[in-house]
Amino acid sequence: MRTPRPPLLLAGALAALLAAAPAASREKDKDKNDEHAHRFAVIGNDAKAGGEDRLEQALKETSAKSLSFVVLTGIKGEKEGCGDRLYQKRRDLIERARRPVIVSLAGSDWTACRNSLGRTNAIERLNRLRELLYGEPSSLGNDKLSLTRLSASPRFRSYAENAHWQVGKVLYATINLPAGNNHYLPAAGRNSEFEDRTVANRFWLNRLFAIARSDKAQAVVLFSEGDVQPLLQEQNGGLKGLLRRQPAVYDGFQETRKQIRTQAARFKGKVLLVDSGAVDGKRPKIAWRDNIGQLSVGTEAVEVKVKLGKDAEFELGDVEK
Repeated sequence: MRTPRPPLLLAGALAALLAAAPAASREKDKDKNDEHAHRFAVIGNDAKAGGEDRLEQALKETSAKSLSFVVLTGIKGEKEGCGDRLYQKRRDLIERARRPVIVSLAGSDWTACRNSLGRTNAIERLNRLRELLYGEPSSLGNDKLSLTRLSASPRFRSYAENAHWQVGKVLYATINLPAGNNHYLPAAGRNSEFEDRTVANRFWLNRLFAIARSDKAQAVVLFSEGDVQPLLQEQNGGLKGLLRRQPAVYDGFQETRKQIRTQAARFKGKVLLVDSGAVDGKRPKIAWRDNIGQLSVGTEAVEVKVKLGKDAEFELGDVEK
């Protein structure tokens, strides 16, 4: 004969099941949310110091993290050489990284380079970097990430450093905007590189936002070294505007800044610009105005967690933690 189960034990088991149900539901919701989240890291450029040890350590720290990709802003300091040997060493170092690495060029990589006669060879060095770092439609690093490059467009075959990729509902892209006023040179007749690159970047931004709208992306994230100052409050017109002195130096970022604002106003998602601008000894943070955000990382290595739901959300962390 089966021994009846005491009512007290049955009640206890039922209570345990009821208590476990909300916990299981919470875990299920957590797993569901995690499916719509990812993380990436940005290693800011230390143009003053540069150095292989710092770069190697930063890449090592990101390799230990579960990251979708790493963006490296610049591969050398401004006081380091511009020779092929150094460029190749840095590429080999980056290729050993565990995670996909996308290099966003810095001005210190090419704008100040000079030949043995002391003459500028910035454009020649820029073209060499394009050959060395951007020859394939994929990232560097052990884990490869497929990229679409601007050089796929016949009109802009030279601009392989501009690339885009997508993770979830976020469109990511690099754009060549070096610090140092976007390599604008005040001397007359010396700005062909700046002018040609501005045309290419204008085309690139138009394409990126067209893709983002077509794919119903929740956010567009742009990486560059130069600080475009997307949140800058422009001076109003009127009498004060007429009396205001013209700036002593042309703002090399003003056209790009205006275009990004115009495109952002037509885009339903968020637009985040990530650069290596100075953080004045403070921890990097994201500042927002309307749907445009800016993250200046300085020389820091920063981790960003992206959560996708009704809207895209961006949270900062430290790579070394």
